[in-house]
Amino acid sequence: MSAKAKTQSRKKTKQSRRPARRPQPKLLTWRRARIGGMLFAATAVIGGISWLSIDGWFNRQADATVRGFYALSVDAGLGVDDVLVEGRNRTEAKEILATLGVQRGFPILAFDPKAAKVELEALPWVKSAAVERRFPRDVYVRIVERQPLALWQHNGSTAVIDQSGDLIPNVHPEGFNGLPLVVGADAPEHTAALLEVVGSEPRLRELVTAAVRVSGRRWNLKLQGGIDVQLPETDAAGAWAQLARIEREQGVLERDVIVIDLRLPDRLVVRTNTKTKPKSKRAGKGEET
Repeated sequence: MSAKAKTQSRKKTKQSRRPARRPQPKLLTWRRARIGGMLFAATAVIGGISWLSIDGWFNRQADATVRGFYALSVDAGLGVDDVLVEGRNRTEAKEILATLGVQRGFPILAFDPKAAKVELEALPWVKSAAVERRFPRDVYVRIVERQPLALWQHNGSTAVIDQSGDLIPNVHPEGFNGLPLVVGADAPEHTAALLEVVGSEPRLRELVTAAVRVSGRRWNLKLQGGIDVQLPETDAAGAWAQLARIEREQGVLERDVIVIDLRLPDRLVVRTNTKTKPKSKRAGKGEET
C-alpha cells in the first residue's frame, strides 16, 4: 500500500470514529418557551385591559386625571370669562350660549371650537360661523345670518327662504308678510334673480304681489288690481323695462287690463276685461269707483 493510500485510510478511520452531530433540543425548547411566554404575557395584558375597561376603573381614572388637569388650568387663569359674538341679529343670545355650552369659569382648554362651529351652523338663522379661543379667557364667535328673501308657497304650505334659495327651518312665515310671495317647485333657486329684475323698475316693483314659476322656465307676475304679467323665458329684464317705458308713456296699467303678455320680443299683447265697461283711467287712491 502506498503512502498516499495509507494517509487516506487513516483520515477515513478518524472520520468514522467521530460521533454524528445531534440536534440541540435545549436551545429550540428555550426559544419555544420564550415565544410562548411572550404570547401569554400579551394575552394577560390584553385581558387585564379589557377587564379594567369593563369594570370602568381605567375610564374613571382617566376622567379623574383630565378633570384634575382642567381644574388646574382654570386655577392658572385659563377659565372662560367672556363670550364675544359678532353678526348676531335674529339669533337669540341665550340660544348661542346654550349651543356653545360654556359658562363663566369653564376651562377654555376643554372648549372645542370646531364642534361649536358645527353646532352653531345648525341653528335656523345661522348661515355660517367662525369660532375661536382667544387665550387666556375669551371665546370669540362671528356669525353670518341668513337674510329672508321671500315667502315660498308649495304643496299647500308656506315657508321663508333666504337669498340663496334655501329654506330657513323652524321659522314661522306669519312674521314676514311683507316679503314677496313666490310659487312653484323650483321657484326658490330662481327667486333672487327675479327680484333683481323686478327691482330694476322701482315703480312697478311696488305693484307686484306674487310671482308664479311656469313650467320651470319663466315667471308670471301678479300685480295689484288682478293684472297678470307674463315674462319671457329669456331677457326678462328687457321685457320688464319695456313695460315700465310703456306705462310711463301710455299708462297701460290704468286701463281695465287683466293680462299683459311680454313673451314676444317685438310686441306687447294686452288683454282687457270684456265683462266690464272700459275705463280711460283707473281710480286713484281715495277716489270713488
